[in-house]
Amino acid sequence: MLRGLRGKRPKPGAPGRGKREPHVLAQYLPTLLFLIVATGIGIALIVIGNLLGPRRPSLEKLSPYECGFEAFEDARMKFDVRYYLIAIQFIVFDLEIIFIVPWTLVFQELGPRALVTMGLFVGMLFLGFIYVWKKGALEWE
Repeated sequence: MLRGLRGKRPKPGAPGRGKREPHVLAQYLPTLLFLIVATGIGIALIVIGNLLGPRRPSLEKLSPYECGFEAFEDARMKFDVRYYLIAIQFIVFDLEIIFIVPWTLVFQELGPRALVTMGLFVGMLFLGFIYVWKKGALEWE
């Protein structure tokens, strides 16, 4: 026992004392069960796929492939700038969605000024998209 609690007994009418309260960790039992079942299903699918799946390795299947280039010995090769442009475009349009979706949820409370502001935002992004399109950054040759 702790030093300060020695000899002290709970009062008979004290709330929470005397009756058995459910343990707090018992509330997490459904989550724990879900994690166990999901992990079991995942492991079972991997094992079944490895046991029953076809094994027809070829030189082409076993060769490493990444970023659209064949594997070279030098790790310091130059990448085509189009990969970076596509990545930047993805980030820009992903950010557009991040701003538009919450805006649509509160659109009616914001009023007409918000519509004009969002119209300008989407318009600038659309102009940027047209610019990138006209420059040919979306074409893969």
